[in-house]
Amino acid sequence: MSRPGWHSGSHRQHTGGFGLSADLKQVLRIGLDDTDHPLSGCTTSSFDELLSLLEDQLPAFQLIERGLVRLWPFAARRTRGNGALYAKVSIPVSKMAYFRMVCEEWFEGLLEETSNHPASATPAAPVLMVSEKELPEEWYWEAVTGHVTLDYRMAAVRSEGCWVLSGERQWGAVGASAAMAWKPDISSTWELIAWRDPGVIGQPRRITSESVRAMEERHPLTFVNRDPTAEKSLIAPRTPCPVLYGIRGATAECVEDAHHWMQSRRDIEPSDRWAVHRTNQLSDDHLDEVTFGTVISSPKETKGAHSNLSVFSEGQRVRLVAFSEGGPVNRLLRRLRIGDRVAWLGLIAPDGAIHLERLNLVDQVPRVLGRPTCCTKTMRSGGAGQQLRCRKCGSTAHREWLSEEADLHDIEMIGDWSEPQPSNRRHLARPLELGIPGA
Repeated sequence: MSRPGWHSGSHRQHTGGFGLSADLKQVLRIGLDDTDHPLSGCTTSSFDELLSLLEDQLPAFQLIERGLVRLWPFAARRTRGNGALYAKVSIPVSKMAYFRMVCEEWFEGLLEETSNHPASATPAAPVLMVSEKELPEEWYWEAVTGHVTLDYRMAAVRSEGCWVLSGERQWGAVGASAAMAWKPDISSTWELIAWRDPGVIGQPRRITSESVRAMEERHPLTFVNRDPTAEKSLIAPRTPCPVLYGIRGATAECVEDAHHWMQSRRDIEPSDRWAVHRTNQLSDDHLDEVTFGTVISSPKETKGAHSNLSVFSEGQRVRLVAFSEGGPVNRLLRRLRIGDRVAWLGLIAPDGAIHLERLNLVDQVPRVLGRPTCCTKTMRSGGAGQQLRCRKCGSTAHREWLSEEADLHDIEMIGDWSEPQPSNRRHLARPLELGIPGA
């Protein structure tokens, strides 16, 4: 295997330079993506190894911030967690050449490791990217809301003078560049990722559902770490990867405190390597604003208990799809009738349909039950322009159908909105308990 070199466009070609005095420090942005495989590896673990190596070998190295960015859920080249990593670091300009050498040697080992992954239709295509300046924020928005072609993104990367390390395949460049371009704000969330000892990877993780429940009770600023509807923990992956667990929360301090509390318990597998990441999780950045429409077709059920119907919205016919895993969203869609007014948040699929993530029955048409009854019999018309009449006792009633509102008592909602259970939501989905911006 050839030794990887920095390049931008063609392999080994170096683009860009720092040109600053050796007694200054330079802030760098580093991105990494596409190092994992469905059955092995983990980009978070690989990135942590690189940052630890740089900290050990570069004097005055400073890690300013590190983050985990989730990307467009429909991306054909999405990795297992559909996320990319970034870090903002500071190093002396005089150590720039050494920094590049350390990264090259580490990346050479990464390519060797990923080449040994099990055969797959989508083999790992790792890319390590470095920039000396802020990158266009549109790179992030393009990659979190839609498909980005590799050629298009690489042309943009070259124009910004980024340094790139890759093998023959460069698919990781899309995620790495998007992560580097993300601009965190006050609504950002945090995730602490703890990794396993290499000797136990592949063995069952020692994490009890009771410990996760107690963790959330003791640390109320943590969230979406368990599914109370199924008494199921959400912090541990189900694949044989290096991650022990990931604790999500509102602040860096709360997830760190929760981790130390977990590690104090005897029913939790020990971990001596962990890191806190700033994230775009629970942001809804992948979605457009709340949309309204009128139902114009009856719900249809397809194989797998998925459901769909059509609505008229903003002058167009739109198909709404609710998968069986959507639980309350699927059940609500099945109760809809032609004429109902609805609101939704969802993801536009490649075929143009909206895959619902939240649904609201704003205004409903009456559900007709039938004509009034009297003396155990349905009342009949008394003739044109006449009231309804009971043929047995002669009582009369207005000529109208009995109706009622849709029965929604078995559909879990917050306000008038439904959403999937926690275990079936996307990383990017904002829980209803946190509110819907613009709704």
